Amino acid sequence: MRYIPLRILPLLLIILTFIKAHSQNDDVQLIYDISYSTEAPDDTLRQLNLAIPRNTPDAPLLIWIGGGAWSYVDKDVEMELGAQFAKEGITMASIGHRLSPATWRSPELTDGVTHPAHIRDVAEAVRWLVDHAGEYGYDPENIFIGGFSSGAHLALLLALDEQYLKAQGLDASIITGIIPVSGAYDLENYREVMESGDQPELAELHVDAVFGEGTGVLKNASPISYLDHLNQPLLIISDHSLFRYTALLEDRLLETNFNKYTVVYAHGYSHGELWRDMSRNQESIYRGLIQSFIITKKPGQPITE
Repeated sequence: MRYIPLRILPLLLIILTFIKAHSQNDDVQLIYDISYSTEAPDDTLRQLNLAIPRNTPDAPLLIWIGGGAWSYVDKDVEMELGAQFAKEGITMASIGHRLSPATWRSPELTDGVTHPAHIRDVAEAVRWLVDHAGEYGYDPENIFIGGFSSGAHLALLLALDEQYLKAQGLDASIITGIIPVSGAYDLENYREVMESGDQPELAELHVDAVFGEGTGVLKNASPISYLDHLNQPLLIISDHSLFRYTALLEDRLLETNFNKYTVVYAHGYSHGELWRDMSRNQESIYRGLIQSFIITKKPGQPITE
C-alpha cells in the first residue's frame, strides 16, 4: 500500500475542490456551490449549482429543485440530470435550500427550519439567477421552474403564490412554464394520508415538522389553493407511487377554465425509479418530454404508461 504524505493532503483537497467547482466535458460545464444568499453567504445549504451547455448562447434556463421530503435535499445529486439537459442545449440550475427536521428518517436530523423558509430560499435563488443571466449565458426571458417530489411542491407553489417572488422584486411573469414531477400539492390531504397510513406518526414527525401547526397553515402552503393564479403552461409528471396526489391536482384543474397543461402518468415506475430514469438513463421518455416542453413551450400530449 502506498501512503500520501500528510503535507500533500491540503494541496490535494484544494485540487479536488477546484475540480468539483468547475467540472466539464466537451459539451457541458458544471459549476458547483454558488452562494445566492445575501443574508447568509456562507450558508452551504443556500447554494446552487449550474449545468451549462457549451456553444449555446441564450439557452433556456430550467430552475430545478430536487426531492428529499423538504428535509434531506441534496443539490449535487441532481447534477446528473443537469448534465443530461445541458447536452440538449438547456441550462439547469440545481437549487439547494434550508432543510427541516426529519427524526422519522434519522435520529440525527433534529434541527432545521419550517415553512416558508424553504420557498423563501428558492425565491432568493431565482432572484440571483435572473440577475446573473448575462454572466452565465442563459436567457432570463425563457425560464422554466420544476422539481421532483418536495421540489415539485415548491416549484408549483412559487409560481402560483406570488408573495415569495414579489418579496424579491419579481413576479410570476418571469416563469415561462412549470414542471412539477411526483409531488404532493394539497398538503391537508397529504397529512390525512400520513395520519391514516401504516405510520400515522408521520403526520406529526414529517408534515408538522416541515410546515408547522395552526389553522390554515397547510392550506396556505398548498399549490392547489392558488390554481386561479395559473397562467403559464404546465407539464405535470407522476410516478405510480405518488400518482394519487397528482390525480387530485388534475381533478382540481378540471374544475377550472385553465387548459394549458398536460398530465403524464409513469405507472411503470416507482418514485425512485422515475428519478433514476430521468437522471441516469441515456434515453428517457420523461426527460425527453421535459426537453420538448422547454424547447417548444408546449406541454405535449397526455401519456399513461
